[in-house]
Amino acid sequence: MNQKERMLANLPYKAWLDELPEERAANKKRVFAYNHMEPGTNQDSLIREILGSCGKMVHIEAPFHCDYGYNIHVGENFFANYNFTVLDVGRVTIGDNVQIAPNVSIYTAGHPLHPDSRNSGYEYGIDVTIGDNVWIGGNVVVNPGVHIGNNVVIGAGSVVTKDLPDNVITVGNPCRVIREITEADRDFYYKDRRFDVDDY
Repeated sequence: MNQKERMLANLPYKAWLDELPEERAANKKRVFAYNHMEPGTNQDSLIREILGSCGKMVHIEAPFHCDYGYNIHVGENFFANYNFTVLDVGRVTIGDNVQIAPNVSIYTAGHPLHPDSRNSGYEYGIDVTIGDNVWIGGNVVVNPGVHIGNNVVIGAGSVVTKDLPDNVITVGNPCRVIREITEADRDFYYKDRRFDVDDY
């Protein structure tokens, strides 16, 4: 296995070998171009060059940052707000109808804990998976290896260090489940404020 194959297999690898620096440099040029496009121009084709795969409808507000791009896979109807950062050393798989608030970071990358091991130059990437219908609040950090279930809401400022089950509201550092999302939540748009329209 070369170092890229090791990286993609979630094994320890050295990031300066086997054309990985060249791949990162090429992606930095694409990301730079994306982040500096004139407002109102068609960013759709360029974001499709950056991402590994995506649905028909995808929108990421600039600025956006990622390492390789090809390790990011998003589903249908994806939206990410300003300053979305993805360290996509490992694969990042995001489902349908996901909304991401400003300043969210997804980190698949990490380094060994022991200084001797860390100073060896080895690092790693562990895949992250995010389900369908997930809303991630502002300034959230998602750490390596995390699996986020379907229909999850993650409160602003949370640091997600462990898997989150389906259908829950979560918040905190470390992020924890506050309660389940139930049918009773359907009629409210914010806390105790009921919808005043019928088409929700």
